Amino acid sequence: MKKNPKDYLILALDVDTMDEAKTLVRELKDYVAEFKVGLQLYTSVGPDVFKMIHDEGSRVFFDGKFHDIPNTVAKAGANLVQKGVNIFTVHIKGGSKMISTTVKLARETAKRLEVERPKILGVSILTSFGQRTLTEEIKVNLNIDDYALELSKIAKDSGLDGVLSASSDVASIKQACGEDFICICPAARPTWSVVNDQVRVITPGNAVKAGFDRIIIGRPITSSPDKAQAAQLILDEIEASLLMQDEERFI
Repeated sequence: MKKNPKDYLILALDVDTMDEAKTLVRELKDYVAEFKVGLQLYTSVGPDVFKMIHDEGSRVFFDGKFHDIPNTVAKAGANLVQKGVNIFTVHIKGGSKMISTTVKLARETAKRLEVERPKILGVSILTSFGQRTLTEEIKVNLNIDDYALELSKIAKDSGLDGVLSASSDVASIKQACGEDFICICPAARPTWSVVNDQVRVITPGNAVKAGFDRIIIGRPITSSPDKAQAAQLILDEIEASLLMQDEERFI
């Protein structure tokens, strides 16, 4: 079955107001699979933004990156189930008990409400981290891709559906955790944009080629004077990468 480039694209709504968010959703909902709500927008407008996105016929990815004691994170996750969030995130470094408790309560809440359980994804290493930060500040003496792989294994074993990881070795994560284990690239940047505060970035085409299932993009689209055109350029790049992969299979 031919993949739709739109299914790869998640747009980060890194804005401050409901009006800005609604404008972006209305303009771009035909170009993306989900809209990602992060802490910037959520702390400004609250959970009403989830309803707005759903009312516009789109899906919600809440990137709250929860990292707290198991009971607190689990109950926050259950609240998101009740709000109809489609995907949310937790920090893998919160530990296996935090993760498994959250997954269990989300499953129970979804069953009670007779709704689909959100996909729960683990954040491995923030894309603002480089090897120096990991080694010198966090005191982890592993190669950054190896560390991402180890965290991904914890995520899988604890019941998460996938990870956000800027690891360049997605194939190793898939091999260790299974092809159905979702890998989302949190910092894709097309060649025509700037990287801003991200350290580890990859182009959308290369992200698809590497094996990522979804790609998060924000400012290259939201800061563009023609946002729909910017989104279409990225979809064209994704489609070209998919076509190249199909051609390689037949060689």
